[in-house]
Amino acid sequence: MTFEVHPVTPDRFEDFADVVNPNRRATHCWCVPHRLRSADVRELGGGDRKQAMRALCERDLPPGVVAYADGTPVAWCNLGPRADIPALVHSRKLRPVDDVPVWSIVCVVVRGGHRKRGHTSRLLEGAVGYAAAHGAPAVEAYPVDPSGRMDTTMAFVGTRAMFEKVGFAVIGRTEATASRLPRLVMRRDL
Repeated sequence: MTFEVHPVTPDRFEDFADVVNPNRRATHCWCVPHRLRSADVRELGGGDRKQAMRALCERDLPPGVVAYADGTPVAWCNLGPRADIPALVHSRKLRPVDDVPVWSIVCVVVRGGHRKRGHTSRLLEGAVGYAAAHGAPAVEAYPVDPSGRMDTTMAFVGTRAMFEKVGFAVIGRTEATASRLPRLVMRRDL
């Protein structure tokens, strides 16, 4: 199997959509709530999240990476400089732990029908490589640490074990929760 990870540029937008919203539902998040405020969605996409995300993909620094297994888009990771992600910049519960200008992972999705094949680890390695290639000194994630079976909605924030598998370490805890589970601050220095 070949596995490749690429920035979600305009020519890869439909591949991104195949992963995060295969039915192209207009009410779906389109992975923009962390990156854009409502006013930004109106400005960039006329109020349409899909169009706003398409506009983000046209920027010099796309908002994440799409992963391909044997040419099929199978996974997505929303990441970028923490300073460029308003939901983190303005959060009172996910505060920076220090002054390092980290990149942050805010969403991880593996497409239905392609889960439990090891794609998440390869996706995260590719995401870290993308960040490193753009000068990131470290990459952070804010996963949960469930004690038992995880609610599938938590797959978007990830789990401690998922990030430890690819070299991230816990460096703190946040005041934020996800489905009542506390969220950690995990980092991988580059």
